[in-house]
Amino acid sequence: MRTLRYNSPGFSSSLRSLKRSAEPHPQVRKVVQDVIDAIRAEGDSALLEFTERFGGPRLTAKQLRLTGKPKVDGDTKQAIATAHANVLAFARKSLRENWTMKNAQGGLVGERFDAFRRVGIYVPGGTAPLVSTAVMTVTLAAAAGVPEIVVTTPSDADGQVNEALHYALQYCGATEIYRVGGAQAIGVLAHGTETIKPVQKIFGPGNAYVAEAKRQVFGHVAIDLLPGPSEILVLADATATAAWIAADLLAQAEHGKGSAIIFVTNSAKLLKDVESKIVKQLATLSRQDHLAGVLENGCTLILVKSLQDAVEIANDFAPEHIAIIAKDEDKIAARIHTAGAIFLGGFSPVAVGDFLAGPSHTLPTGGAGKAFPGLTVDMFQRRTSLVNFDAKALKKSLPTIAKFSEIEGLDAHGRSAAIRFE
Repeated sequence: MRTLRYNSPGFSSSLRSLKRSAEPHPQVRKVVQDVIDAIRAEGDSALLEFTERFGGPRLTAKQLRLTGKPKVDGDTKQAIATAHANVLAFARKSLRENWTMKNAQGGLVGERFDAFRRVGIYVPGGTAPLVSTAVMTVTLAAAAGVPEIVVTTPSDADGQVNEALHYALQYCGATEIYRVGGAQAIGVLAHGTETIKPVQKIFGPGNAYVAEAKRQVFGHVAIDLLPGPSEILVLADATATAAWIAADLLAQAEHGKGSAIIFVTNSAKLLKDVESKIVKQLATLSRQDHLAGVLENGCTLILVKSLQDAVEIANDFAPEHIAIIAKDEDKIAARIHTAGAIFLGGFSPVAVGDFLAGPSHTLPTGGAGKAFPGLTVDMFQRRTSLVNFDAKALKKSLPTIAKFSEIEGLDAHGRSAAIRFE
C-alpha cells in the first residue's frame, strides 16, 4: 500500500501517476494478431491448436460445444435464480421501444429497435468461475430477444467447465456454449470456423489478450466495450466505518493482477484506521496470492483537504466502481460524472452490484468511463431510423431539399424529389 497526503511534497505528481492507459503491450498486440490471422485462415484446426497451446485441453472439433445437464445443488440454483430475476427486471425496464412522430412538414419519422440476431458473449474462466458474469451478460441478451446467444468460456486442462457456470449459462438463456477461451475465442466469434458460426456483436470482459482481440476485430463485428481488471474508488468522510471500507477494498483486490483499489478521504483518522483494518482483514482471507500483489502494486490511500478535492480525483480517475460513504453522499454523487457505477451509503457494498442488484457488472475500466457507459440491454438492440412521407409532406419539403442540393452541388438529390411533382 502507498499513502498520499495533500500536504506532502510531490502530491500532485503522485496523483498523476494513478492515470492508466488502455493501450496494449506491443507483444500482446502481436500475439493476438497472429492468433486472429490463423483463425481466419485455418478455422477449426487453428482454434484447437491455440486452445491446447495456451493451457487448455486437447479437443476435437466435435468436443468444442458444451452440452449436457450440469449438476448443481438447490442453494446454487436459488442464488442464480435470485440474481437473474433482478437483472432481468432491470433489463426489461431499460429496453428501448419503437416510436414515431410527425415532423414539421408532416412526414412520419421514428426509430425501430430490433434485437441482434446472433451475438457472442465471452465469460472468463481464469482463476475463478465467474458465474455472476454469466448472469450479468446472457440475461441482457435474452431480455432483448436475441435468438442466438453464443457463449465462449475456457475450460480447465481436462476440458471441464465449472458446473455452476454451465448451469447459469443455460438458465439465463445461452443457446450455444463452447469451451474456448482467450484471444482465439474472440477470433472465432468474429470470423467463424467450420464448427462455430460468426456473430454480429461481441460482449463480455476478459484479460489483456481478450480485450486486445476485441479491439482488433472491431469493425468486422461490433463490440460492447473493453473492460479490464477490476477497479474501486471509495470516497468517504469521518462518518464512515473503517472496517467496512477495508472489506470493500479487499473484495475488489481479490480479482488479482492489474486491479486498482483506491481510498480517498478528508479524515486523517479514518485513513489510518482503514490502513490497519486492511492489514488485519487480509490475514483472514483465502486468496492471499492475488491480494498481496494488488496491495503492493495497486492500492493507494489518499488524504485530501476537502471532499471537493476527492470528487475531482474521482472524476479524473474515472473508476469502474465508486462507493460514496459520507454525510452528504447524494450531493457528492451528483458531482461524479465518470464512474461506471455509483454505490451509495454504508450498506451498498460493491459486492451487491457484482452479484445481484440489477445493473450489469460489466463496466468501463482504464479510464474509459469518461466516455463509455457500462453494459446495458439496449446494446443488444440494433437501431434503425424510419422515414415515411406522403405527397403533401414531400411537397412542403421541396424548397429545403432544393436549397441543400444547390449548396452542396448535388443536383441529382434535388431532382429525385422534384421529379415526383412534374
